[in-house]
Amino acid sequence: MKLKLLFILLITFFIRSQAQDYIFGKTVSEENSELPEVTVINIRTDERVVTNRDGHFMISGRAGDELRFVKSGYDRSNRKITQENISSPVNITLARTPALIAEVEIKKEITGDLKMDTRNLNAPQKVQKLKSDLALYMSQKSDPRVLAARPGEFVQPKGQGFAIGKVKNKWDDIDLTQYLAYALGEQYFTDLKIEKAAIPHFISYVLAGGFERTKILKYGFCSDADLVRFQRAVLTRISSYRAPQTQR
Repeated sequence: MKLKLLFILLITFFIRSQAQDYIFGKTVSEENSELPEVTVINIRTDERVVTNRDGHFMISGRAGDELRFVKSGYDRSNRKITQENISSPVNITLARTPALIAEVEIKKEITGDLKMDTRNLNAPQKVQKLKSDLALYMSQKSDPRVLAARPGEFVQPKGQGFAIGKVKNKWDDIDLTQYLAYALGEQYFTDLKIEKAAIPHFISYVLAGGFERTKILKYGFCSDADLVRFQRAVLTRISSYRAPQTQR
């Protein structure tokens, strides 16, 4: 009997340790301005999301995961997720990449002295040969092995069809989650016995159950009929949300 109880406890602990949570956060610049279109990557799962126009993001993960934040013109940043980050937002500040100033060439003026001007304006033969050799070397194709990753070196995976650029839809799931929380009101979720801090997580759980929202995200508009559909979806998902994780 004791062995059976110990086995059940171990299975329960394993399932809970493998459970996925959602990590919320915001990205800002050094001037504390919101940074939209920052690519957020979960290194463990390779899941990728893009921050909305207010810099907010939501990505699935758990304690111990490492998130990477990438945006053109800013230094790449990594953040190790702790258990505290699961229950509170993750705030990330990205530093702007320093811009290189183009080199200014100062040319020597003609002095009128033929010997001096010849020495100043005409490069020595060794310099000319070096430039010629460099030009020949640069024109040759590099061996792919030169750029190959060394053993043990992390290589950023390339997702199929993934492109960093302008977001096609006017809304993403974070925008929809915020709108649903505002439109339905805190009292609606209180009646469902959903704590205020858990409202975004619960809405995400309902959306993940197959709630159709293609047009809502595309046009950035949620109609009254869509709100009614969402409330119906809530009724079908609330029981499984309240159930222990071992029963989901």
